[in-house]
Amino acid sequence: MTLMDTPPTTRMVSLTIEGAQANLTLTRSDKFNAMNVDMIQELITVLEWTAERSAGRQDALHDTNGTPYLRTLVLRGEGKHFCAGADINMMRDAGANTPEENRADSERLDRLFNGLWAHPCFTVGAVQGVALGGGAGLIACCDYVVATQNIRIALSEGKLGILPAVIGPYVYRRLGSATFRRLAMQASRVRGEEALRVGFIEALVDDQEGLEAAVSSIVAEVMTTGPSAVTLSKELTLGFDRWTGSDEELRNWTLDFTSRMRGSKEGQEGLSSFLEKRSPNWKPETE
Repeated sequence: MTLMDTPPTTRMVSLTIEGAQANLTLTRSDKFNAMNVDMIQELITVLEWTAERSAGRQDALHDTNGTPYLRTLVLRGEGKHFCAGADINMMRDAGANTPEENRADSERLDRLFNGLWAHPCFTVGAVQGVALGGGAGLIACCDYVVATQNIRIALSEGKLGILPAVIGPYVYRRLGSATFRRLAMQASRVRGEEALRVGFIEALVDDQEGLEAAVSSIVAEVMTTGPSAVTLSKELTLGFDRWTGSDEELRNWTLDFTSRMRGSKEGQEGLSSFLEKRSPNWKPETE
């Protein structure tokens, strides 16, 4: 048995593997993929399973059976809408919960969002319809988001007298201070063109066919990049986000980071392939 065996069993999300690509789909389409406790826990489990089996984390392209480790993860929502946020029953229960119970619910949500944001694969959100509240949080945690023209994104918590606090760090990093503050106060729905302008999404397409074509295009591009470089780009960015030292210390840290990458197996393969005028071993042969 290898790491790629025995994927987790789920009821509210679907996981399929196509080569080095993981496809994670929300499947509560009858509820517009609203997230309840069970769905949130399943998403956490699948994200942890796929992260452990990523090429970047394993520092290898294949397992011992020759099965590819994962390099990209595509997140979709089944049906008309990507994700309508929190399930109404979960929201109702929150009003009757103790502070300790609500804290536990919030910790579970944060584990989900941080698991997606810090995932070692390149993550792509393929989005249609609405992405409200927690659905907007999922978008904010992806590395690249393509959406259809009918997209409607909202930090809708303010309409309920609460705030997008748990998703806040991830939306803030994606949008910046002023835009996050404005959208949290407005709590209104952002349409496609504005979502593109403020940086909530990277691409806007006409329909589902265009959505899948755009996903295939960005995945193909990422597959030409070293998987460890993808994973460590997130570590590098996190280092910049959290830096509290001096400018000189930061420059020295980047020198150490560069030296580590150049001396790694992937770095040596990349430099060798360039000098030898051949494709690196991580680049698909069809490219």
